[in-house]
Amino acid sequence: MTDLPSLRQERRLITSIPGPRSLELMARKREAVADAVANTWPVFAARAGGGIIEDVDGNHLIDLGSGLGVTVVGNAAQAVVQRLTAQASRFTHTAFSVTPYEGYVKVAEALAELTPGDHAKKSVLFNSGAEAVENAVKIARVHTGRRAVVVFDHAYHGRTNLTMALTAKTMPFKQGFGPFAPEIYRVPVAYPYRWPTGPDNCAREAAEQAIDQITKQVGADNVAAIVIEPLLGEGGFIEPAAGFLPTIRQFAADNGIVFVADEIQSGFCRTGQWFACEDEGIVPDLIVTAKGIAGGLPLAAVTGRAEIMDSVHAGGLGGTYGGNPVACAAALGAIATMKELDLTAKARKIETVLKSRLALLAEKFDIIGDIRGRGAMIAIELVRDRTTKEPNPEATAAVARACHQAGVLVLTTGTYSNVIRFLPPLVIGEDLVREGLDVLENSFAQAV
Repeated sequence: MTDLPSLRQERRLITSIPGPRSLELMARKREAVADAVANTWPVFAARAGGGIIEDVDGNHLIDLGSGLGVTVVGNAAQAVVQRLTAQASRFTHTAFSVTPYEGYVKVAEALAELTPGDHAKKSVLFNSGAEAVENAVKIARVHTGRRAVVVFDHAYHGRTNLTMALTAKTMPFKQGFGPFAPEIYRVPVAYPYRWPTGPDNCAREAAEQAIDQITKQVGADNVAAIVIEPLLGEGGFIEPAAGFLPTIRQFAADNGIVFVADEIQSGFCRTGQWFACEDEGIVPDLIVTAKGIAGGLPLAAVTGRAEIMDSVHAGGLGGTYGGNPVACAAALGAIATMKELDLTAKARKIETVLKSRLALLAEKFDIIGDIRGRGAMIAIELVRDRTTKEPNPEATAAVARACHQAGVLVLTTGTYSNVIRFLPPLVIGEDLVREGLDVLENSFAQAV
C-alpha cells in the first residue's frame, strides 16, 4: 500500500524555485482567483507521493507539510486510490440522508473502534473540520440545554462564523469578519514555554486560572462544552503542560459539561498515537476529526458517547455532502494503510529524527527558543533573545523562505507567527527527513 512507486523519492532541482511554469500559472491564478486565497509557496504541484511533491517544472521537492497535515498516509496511497476509484465507478453521490450507503456506516464503525474509550459511540460525518467543530457545539448545547462554550488561548478551530469566534488569533483568520457568534468564553492554556512563573508551575496555575474564570465569569452550570486541542495546532504546536488536560477534563465531568477534543490536526497517528488525547489517558465525550482521516479527500467527523449524540432530534444533523461515498471509501483505505504500515510507530521514529537534529541546531542557533511536539507534529519557536523570549517572526519567515528556495516545504504558524512546524507524511523516508533538516540548517545559516 505504498504511494506512486514511479515517483523517485529524492530532492531534485532543475529550475529555480518557483520555476517558469509555476510562475506562468501564478500569473493566471492572480487573474482568476481571489487575492484573499494566499499561497505559502508559489509552486504548482503536478504529482505527489511518499515525501515528495513534483512541481509542474519537474522539480522534486521534500514535503514536510503534508498539505496542512492531511496526507498522513502520503499522497495517492494505493489503498486510498483503489477504493475511491471503485466507489466512484459505482456512484459518487446520493446524500446519506436520502439514500444511505454502507461506506458511511463502515467509517462510523471504524471511528467507534479507534477513538478513546470503551463506551457506546456514534458518529456523524461532515466535509471539513470547522463544520465538525460547529456541529459538536450544536450537539453539546442540545444535550445539556446550556449555551456557553469555553475555549482556550492560542486555539484554532476553523473559519466559519462560530469557529472564528472559537479561534484565538485575529490575523488572518478573524480580521474584519465580525460580529462573531456569542456565548464564547476564552481562558488560559498551559503553555509551558511562555508561562510567567515557569514550566514547573504551568499545569497547576493554568488549570486554576481557567477554572476560576469559568466559575466566576460564566458559571459552570451555564457551560455546554469545553473545546480544546490536546496538542494545539495553528497556535504553535503547544503541548499543554502535563496534568492540565486531566484537570480540565475532570472539571468538565464534575459539572456536566461536554468535553470536546479537537483532534483535527493531531489525530490519526500524527502524534505517535491514534489520537493525541491518549497521551494522558483523556477520554473525551466528543472527539472531532478531519484532515488525516481520508487520504486527502474532504471528510470530517464528530464521534461521541451514544447518549450525547442521540440527544439531537431527527434531521438536526447532516448536510448534502457530509460523508460523501467517495470520501468514505478513501477513509477506509487510509485507515487500512495506517494499520498495515503501523504509522503510529513511524511517527515516533520521525519524532526521534526531528528532535535529535533540532536539539543540535538549537545549540548552534540561539534564536531557537523552544522545541516541542510529539510524533510527526514537531515545532521550533524562534525568538530574538532567549531571556526575553520576544517572538521573532521576521527570522521565521526568512528561514522558511530559504528552505522553500532550496526545495523543502516547511510551514510557519503560531499566535506570534514565529513557529516553524514539521508535519511530514508518515510514509516519508527518514533519509528525506534528514536531508530536509540539512536544508533547514543551511537556511538558518543564510537567514540569521
